[in-house]
Amino acid sequence: MDHEGNPLRTREVGDTTARRYMRELDRAEALRLLSTVSLGRIVFTQHALPAVRPVNHLVENEAIIVRIHEDGALASLAAPADAPGVVVAYEADVIDSVTHLGWSVVVTGYARVVADADEMDRYTHLLRPWVAHRMTSTLRIRPDLVTGFRLEADPTQPVPAARG
Repeated sequence: MDHEGNPLRTREVGDTTARRYMRELDRAEALRLLSTVSLGRIVFTQHALPAVRPVNHLVENEAIIVRIHEDGALASLAAPADAPGVVVAYEADVIDSVTHLGWSVVVTGYARVVADADEMDRYTHLLRPWVAHRMTSTLRIRPDLVTGFRLEADPTQPVPAARG
């Protein structure tokens, strides 16, 4: 899909050509889709350079919640108490490797460490880590900018079968 929303023409196996369309998602649909998956990537600044880490998450009241451990790179995201937080981006997607259809969502906003002990305890039970580190903190990302798109097939064109 080009930047103006025109169909993207791609080559498929066997020299067939499929037409796909990129449809922008509104905020509500983007956040709804984000809440249907549990793995994404957080983008932050480390030593003045962009860094990316895969993390599991949950979405609650439009906020993205992730847990972190004290000796990991994400521990640097603790903002001073008088700051609105640390600017981060969060991205997740589901795109089929055969059909190239699916969606992608990017949230940009401020991450802050959750300070309330009751909230921390609740997130400890709701969001289990995927790695064998003891998670010591929880981040809440408040989205200021939510963008996303869905890659859709031209309904008049055949599309290869999606992988199971």
